[in-house]
Amino acid sequence: MPTTLPIIRITRRLARDMQALDLHTPSHVYNPLRYAWDGHHQYLDRYGAPKGRVLLVGMNPGPWGMAQTGVPFGDVIMVRDWFHIDMQLARTLPAQHPKYPILGMACHRGEGSGSRVWRWARDRLGPPEAFFERFFVWNYCPLLFLKDGRNLIPEKLTRAEHDALTVACDHALKSVVRALEPQAVVGIGRYAERRINEVLGITADYLPHPSPANPKANKEWPAMAEEALKPWLPRGRVRAG
Repeated sequence: MPTTLPIIRITRRLARDMQALDLHTPSHVYNPLRYAWDGHHQYLDRYGAPKGRVLLVGMNPGPWGMAQTGVPFGDVIMVRDWFHIDMQLARTLPAQHPKYPILGMACHRGEGSGSRVWRWARDRLGPPEAFFERFFVWNYCPLLFLKDGRNLIPEKLTRAEHDALTVACDHALKSVVRALEPQAVVGIGRYAERRINEVLGITADYLPHPSPANPKANKEWPAMAEEALKPWLPRGRVRAG
């Protein structure tokens, strides 16, 4: 029987810990580590083993990205056409908000942040294997929260809810760092940066979040990614195959 990767064991525990949370602020909570485990497992199995890379830490899933595919920043088009991951949803899905249905690979909505991240990675380095030789992407929190028909960021939970959430997510982040022994940790967005600094007791490198809600990112994110990740990127641009 093949040995289970440490990061897969860490993620399975995190999925269980997330299910045990008692959350009342959101009207709906999606845990893609459960219903989209197929896609997330493929992602971890392919790219979750090597040590000594740069760990890029995001905040939590977007409704049209990881919430659909299980892949961090997992825009459906990029997951299908660049990662070549074809995932299946579990038979049992969580209660869904009508504005945010869970459709998996049948979802036709684009994930702006995910498209921006992975298109830059493709254009800069070529195939996924070239990117993941240098980097690995992990979301600090694996849950999507919805309230009043909108995406709810983790900081909008009550203090008690957020404290319970961070206990589990902090433990998982520490475990991932122990397993992957990254040469550097980069926070994608200020929330991830703050959690890294507090949990690991370091001053994390910072990459602005690629969200379309960030006007500066809409114009300059590839250049910002290039600047933030410059120490770990090859010189010159690799032409995508």
